[in-house]
Amino acid sequence: PSLFQALHQLYYDPNIENKNLAQKWLMQAQVSPQAWHFSWLLLHMDKVPEIQYFGASALHIKISRYWNDIPADQYESLKSQLFTHITRFASGSKIVLTRLCVALASLALSMMPEAWPCAVADMVRMFQAEDSNVDGRARCLALLELLTVLPEEFQTSRLPQYRKGQVRSVLAQECSSVFPLLEQLLQQQDSPGFIKQKVLKCFSSWVQLEIPLMDCENLIHAAFTSLQDPELFDTAVEAVVNAISQPDAQRYVNTLLKLIPPVLGLQEQLRQAVQSGDMETSHGICRIAVALGENHSRALLDQVEHWQSFLALVNMIMFCTGIPGHYPVNETTSSLTLTFWYTLQDDILSFEPDKQAVYQQVYRPVYFQLVDVLLHKAQFPSDEEYGFWSSDEKEQFRIYRVDISDTLMYVYEMLGAELLSSLYDKLGRLLTNTEQPSTWQHTEALLYGFQSIAETIDVNYSDVVPGLIGLIPRISISNVQLADTVMFTIGALSEWLADHPVMINNVLPLVLQALGNPELSISSVSTLKKICRECKYDLPPYAANIVAVSQEVLMKQIHKTSQCMWLMQALGFLLSALQVEEILKNLHSLITPYIQQLEKLADETPNPSNKLAIIHILGLLSNLFTTLDISHHDDDHESTEVKKMPVQQGPNPVVVVLQQVFQLIQKVLSKWLNDAQVVESVCAIFEKSVKTLLDDFAPMVPQLCEMLGQMYSTIPQASAIDLTRQLVHIFAHEPAHFPPIKALFLLVTSVTLTLFQQGPRDHPDIVDSFMQLLAQALKRKPDLFLCSNLDVKAVFQCGVLSLKFPEAPTVKASCGFFTELLPRCGEIAPVGQVVHEDGKVLLQAVLEGVGGQASRSLMDHFAEILFALNKHCFSYLSVWIKEAMQQDGFPSARITPEQKETFSQQILSRERVNKRRVKEMVKEFTLLCRGLHGTEYTADY
Repeated sequence: PSLFQALHQLYYDPNIENKNLAQKWLMQAQVSPQAWHFSWLLLHMDKVPEIQYFGASALHIKISRYWNDIPADQYESLKSQLFTHITRFASGSKIVLTRLCVALASLALSMMPEAWPCAVADMVRMFQAEDSNVDGRARCLALLELLTVLPEEFQTSRLPQYRKGQVRSVLAQECSSVFPLLEQLLQQQDSPGFIKQKVLKCFSSWVQLEIPLMDCENLIHAAFTSLQDPELFDTAVEAVVNAISQPDAQRYVNTLLKLIPPVLGLQEQLRQAVQSGDMETSHGICRIAVALGENHSRALLDQVEHWQSFLALVNMIMFCTGIPGHYPVNETTSSLTLTFWYTLQDDILSFEPDKQAVYQQVYRPVYFQLVDVLLHKAQFPSDEEYGFWSSDEKEQFRIYRVDISDTLMYVYEMLGAELLSSLYDKLGRLLTNTEQPSTWQHTEALLYGFQSIAETIDVNYSDVVPGLIGLIPRISISNVQLADTVMFTIGALSEWLADHPVMINNVLPLVLQALGNPELSISSVSTLKKICRECKYDLPPYAANIVAVSQEVLMKQIHKTSQCMWLMQALGFLLSALQVEEILKNLHSLITPYIQQLEKLADETPNPSNKLAIIHILGLLSNLFTTLDISHHDDDHESTEVKKMPVQQGPNPVVVVLQQVFQLIQKVLSKWLNDAQVVESVCAIFEKSVKTLLDDFAPMVPQLCEMLGQMYSTIPQASAIDLTRQLVHIFAHEPAHFPPIKALFLLVTSVTLTLFQQGPRDHPDIVDSFMQLLAQALKRKPDLFLCSNLDVKAVFQCGVLSLKFPEAPTVKASCGFFTELLPRCGEIAPVGQVVHEDGKVLLQAVLEGVGGQASRSLMDHFAEILFALNKHCFSYLSVWIKEAMQQDGFPSARITPEQKETFSQQILSRERVNKRRVKEMVKEFTLLCRGLHGTEYTADY
């Protein structure tokens, strides 16, 4: 197509295919040698802006990316042509003008300083020269556009590192040609608003070149003046913030000190904006105060004799933190200030002790005030107002409260135990003051502050917690938000309750009462779970009551599925601390209703609704068995050593229950064998129980292995393999219990091998789990590979096939299998024999993966196989790798015979014993194979 046809297609053709083709063709045209010629033609004034834009873009691409193609004797003519066109477009299309300015900027960056000294001064001079054809304002705007894009083009340019440093310092010196012009334009009475706007943008662009702050001082003050003009306000804020925030600014402390008064001078404007509800203005002024405070608190604190002016700035930021109104509906400013308080605290605590003591005296009261301000901001609005908020606003407010909570936790480091005491005193006064009844919002916020600290900081030593636990029952709970916070606060104190068990009875009734309220589902269930986990040895007196209430809410179906599961985990913790007969009695009453439901469901014809009910019941059982552990495997509390129960005699209660329901589970399975989710839920019950009970699970092993074998032979599912792997892991070294597991392992293997013959591509999950099972067997019980009826050769070939799957997790699992298999070459004859016969096929598959067949994220795993081959089959590997690399175009057509030779030598070199080096060699080689070596794609690799 001709250039104009292609451009017409790109801009006006409705057919997306044609557009894409045109775009591809035009991109090639832009980088062709003809682009020099056609770009100028496209810029003729009789063309439409879209076409002119394409011409200007093509020029920019040629100059910025193909600079070395331009002969040095053409620099000058190129420069003067660009100047001419920019002057011509000064009153023309804005987008074309910008593109031409970017092209000239790119030219200047490539030429300075040798080929074009004083480039910036030249630009200023050229545009200030009288040119009768072009209106002065248009020329002025074109010059400002050029000066604005110059630093931006520098930031994104592809200059090599050494040139970047050189050009940056030249530009920084050249600011002396730019800044006086900008100052003059800002101060001229008759400069129109749009010119001043452009001047401020230009200044914003230049300050990012790390220009010394003192050189920017006049312009910063001029920008402060512009803040009074509503039309310039936003641009002036950006300019001031950019200037103050550049990292280099902290070296100019005197200039920073001079900036405090003008920032403080904005307070009146800020107050008026707040009063009139002008959120944009208050937001902008706050950004300026925070930029000065947050970026330079260390430098300004160092100036001890100026402590009062810095304190005044801190108080201004405090005003911004406590700005009236509710976030995010009436204000969005307060959240900007939170990081400032972290920074200030870090800086104060980093001083040497004497200086720190002085500042602690000044700033502790400020931080106490901050706590009051933050808790005030964290308060919920009135119920009526909150009812009008959108769900998005409510979610933003929730996140804002989390940020406040994190800030309070951080401030605790500065204020320590005194912070808890002050919160407790306030809460006490609030709850005992009968004259002025307080709002629930006020109470909730104070408790929220307490909870924020208690959740992460060990409050065991605190002398106010007993008082707080005493106050909690006095709170009249009138609404959901307050009730939630009361629950979470009790939950945060659960470790404290474990050390002070006499106080449990103060709060437990509140938690049990809340369990019956669906609106408090998450907070009440998670709090009960924490109490049952932390205080289980002190709960036997309350156990009957907890179980009864829990049973009632479960039967009434008050809670959603995940909370029901947590509740079962809570009961598991609780029952773990009882005597065996007590556990069995409670389990009986707890589980019987579900077993009866399950019996009914097992008789029904499978359909979607009874499937959900079955999965729910199986889930409840597995969550209960996850935490019901009478052997106390999970106890890591030193304090509980004393309270340990006597060792239990007789079978484990979980095993008793499992044996009772085993036939029922088999019945359910027989109807639902086709359904992966039901099979998974059944396996989960046993998997959770095995993990928790460990050796105590032994009596269940024979029947479970038999059931798994039948399941897997009928319809193979990944979850059955995962459970088999768990059994191999736990009982590998128990000769008494291992025979049924061995039989199951051999059965699963032979069924899976058959599946491989029929075509395993549709079952990447089964292949993944099977590879993990083989790796686990090699790790825990390698002599399984000595069984006469295990076809090691077939297993090996399946592993090689799995390496070629497109699913990364499956490939990773296969690599794991070979990494375990290869070290067994010597000790297990059948393994050694297979590796000898088929190892070359494995190497071929690994090299194909590295050559580009497999995802780059898997290269470390392939490197592990090469490392193992090297370590355990070195003499074979050196022959195999030579043969493999002799194939043409293998493992990639992009690679030369020399590169292949280098890689082979590296892999076989003395460095092969260093796993990290082998991984680096593989990474290097895979990039060469993929044609990515030395490109920007590899920077983060």
